[in-house]
Amino acid sequence: MKNTLSIVLICFAFSYAKSQEVTVAQIKKDVYALADDKMQGRATGEKGCAMAANYISMRFKQIGLLPKGDNNSYLKAYEFKAPTNPHAGVDSTSKTKHSNNVVGYIDNKAENTIVIGAHYDHLGLGYDGNSLDANPQGKIHNGADDNASGVAGVLAMANYYQKNTVTEKYNYLFICFSGEELGLFGSKKFCDNPSIDLTKVDFMMNMDMIGRLDSINRLLVYGVGTSPELYKAVNTVKSDFKFKLDSSGIGPSDHTSFYLKDVPVLHFFTGQHSDYHKPSDDADKVNYDGEKKIIDYLIAVVNDLDKQPKVKFTTTRNASNENSPKFKVTLGIMPDYAFDGPGVRADGVTDGRPASKAGMQKGDVIVQLGEYEVKDMQSYMVALTKFKKGDSSTVEVLRGKDRLKLPVTF
Repeated sequence: MKNTLSIVLICFAFSYAKSQEVTVAQIKKDVYALADDKMQGRATGEKGCAMAANYISMRFKQIGLLPKGDNNSYLKAYEFKAPTNPHAGVDSTSKTKHSNNVVGYIDNKAENTIVIGAHYDHLGLGYDGNSLDANPQGKIHNGADDNASGVAGVLAMANYYQKNTVTEKYNYLFICFSGEELGLFGSKKFCDNPSIDLTKVDFMMNMDMIGRLDSINRLLVYGVGTSPELYKAVNTVKSDFKFKLDSSGIGPSDHTSFYLKDVPVLHFFTGQHSDYHKPSDDADKVNYDGEKKIIDYLIAVVNDLDKQPKVKFTTTRNASNENSPKFKVTLGIMPDYAFDGPGVRADGVTDGRPASKAGMQKGDVIVQLGEYEVKDMQSYMVALTKFKKGDSSTVEVLRGKDRLKLPVTF
């Protein structure tokens, strides 16, 4: 009888351990579900976005999270103004639309909470002016990497911490935002009307585009300067990632909304690619083994920080955009933010834009724009401020061993 009981207990322990394990199969299932054509690209305020919110709510319930939205649900509603013309901005003709953040909670009866989030919206059918496709309107932008991959990460981490046999020292809030692509609408609305006291948040971890880990394991981490403890944890946890670290708490994703409320933040990103903001960002292109590797690492980072006292918030550079270069023209490239330079590497070149017309190719490294040397992203943006629409100049690029001087008109 004792042997039989031992076998049962061993099988139960194995089954329980498997239930909290991060699996490629579940990541893939969630990404494919959210990036399915039936979601119509998950445009904020549209039917497909509501379908995605319902899917995430269903998964939160399956996992066993407590609802932390409105009326004992996972959905936390907000209103926003949608411009009639995506290029004109919000004005008196703008329509009021409705959307939801999706919020679940693990209550460990702790004083403070760790927030783990990602945005679930994308570009819909290409009518919002954010697509990089030459003729985007009417095409489904599935946004598998941007950002079904991040949502799958939130769901995987929620399952891990809900099923974990250890009681953590912090509570955990899992949140999936809409409205990110329109200007961080959902995270701003949440931070203005949060489900928890933001002064009791230890830190916020954001995942935005973690589905394209490349062959050299490049992982970009933003926000490491928002607390000394965050910087230490990212570097202490063992991994073979090739990190590019950025101290700033300000960036084009939802962690910014929390940073502006004096919450320490970490943002993880595997970099842009040629499918970014195009209809071709589909589920079959996600590196699922790579995403699992990232999620396992993020869990290790959170576990390290869970053992420590509440981290201290630090204001970082770029807390204000006052000193950021203001430019009126662009080349139409997608910079490789993981490139170490010197120069700015084009990770993609948009058809019909100045760089494309000049003959630039993916992989070219910009080292000179007119008379201005380009050493990094900052000097590139400064150089762009020297030109206005209609100006003609040259762009000098490194293509392999060759340095090419190409004519460009903005």
